[in-house]
Amino acid sequence: MSGYGKTRTNLKEHSLAPKKRFGQNFLVHKQTAEAIVRSGDIYPDDIIVEIGVGLGALTVPMAAVAKEVIGIEIDSGIIKFHEEEQDLPENVTLIHQDVLKVGFGDLAEKCGGTLKILANLPYSISHPFLFKLIENRNLISQATVMLQKEVAVRLLAPPNCKEYGIPTILLSSCATITKKMILKPAEFHPRPKIDSMVITIDFTKPLELPPYDFKLFTRLVKISFSQRRKTILNTLSGALFFVTDADKESKAENKAITEQAIIDAGYDPKLRPEVLSVADFVALTNVFEKRMATI
Repeated sequence: MSGYGKTRTNLKEHSLAPKKRFGQNFLVHKQTAEAIVRSGDIYPDDIIVEIGVGLGALTVPMAAVAKEVIGIEIDSGIIKFHEEEQDLPENVTLIHQDVLKVGFGDLAEKCGGTLKILANLPYSISHPFLFKLIENRNLISQATVMLQKEVAVRLLAPPNCKEYGIPTILLSSCATITKKMILKPAEFHPRPKIDSMVITIDFTKPLELPPYDFKLFTRLVKISFSQRRKTILNTLSGALFFVTDADKESKAENKAITEQAIIDAGYDPKLRPEVLSVADFVALTNVFEKRMATI
């Protein structure tokens, strides 16, 4: 029986069906699953956190090479399936929980160190999950994730193109992102309408950047891209970084200070945000921080 047929049979025999609300697309080919696991650079002493266990396509080959696999699965039917079948190796522990609600601090403590993650992510949670990785960047060593191709392309995008944006900059500031492979819809049941891409996000190899306030950096990036067709002067001055009042006179003063801060950082205030690199936004952050401290 083909991988596709076996997956459908397993689901049918246990009265399971891919749930749209969970964005479930099950991997159906063993060789593909094994290739994804190899791309995750898993070693015998690793404790791997798997997001979205599904029918165990990735779990089983992971457990064969890792010390332990901790699988986080939101679907109670999938948890029950594995409990009834007893089909997962002994070094696999399942946690029935929504990964977006999981405390990564507690998880890292359970793993005895930083987290190493492998995930076939539901498309619906791609963006919130990526921002959760950024928020918990100090608790994660590496995450190998499968995303819809268009999202992965954005994360890999260079400056000055339409794909380049907020998640590109924030993630690239704290990690190195590497493309591993592209998967066609036929690799899944049900088949998605678009291609997927596996990438590795390595938080142990961030860009070499000077010290900066990550919270302020994040705010600057998000505001700059909130209206990406506008210049950085117009978007950043609208945020009133340097005044507390919103009257006409204060806004004019804030715009003048903002313009000078951008110039002091070495940039043309008429630039649009997509032309600025991660290092450029860090430079802006440091100048804004110094100027805000004098207000």
